[in-house]
Amino acid sequence: MTNYRRAFLPGGSFFFTVNLADRRRSLLTDHIDLLRSAFRYVRQRHSFSIDAMVVLPDHLHAVWTLPAGDADLATRWYLIKSSFSRGGPGGEAGMMGFVELIPSYRD
Repeated sequence: MTNYRRAFLPGGSFFFTVNLADRRRSLLTDHIDLLRSAFRYVRQRHSFSIDAMVVLPDHLHAVWTLPAGDADLATRWYLIKSSFSRGGPGGEAGMMGFVELIPSYRD
């Protein structure tokens, strides 16, 4: 069982590595526009700053800074993951099936 270390620091900066459950797939780069759209959707509803991000075929690295007084990383990742997973190729819901993105929090 994975044991994530999470620092609940309102307004803090956080480093993430997030990977596909099936590391043999290249969904993140194959559907980069959908991934961008998922991030844009979530940032409009739950503000955060993307300080740096690298997207590779099967995983991504990101550095975020949350607004002062806010430490809710989980909601943001949940919404990004679900938005990306449900978008699917051609924008048809469910086409891609559920894509499990597994976050790894670093401090």
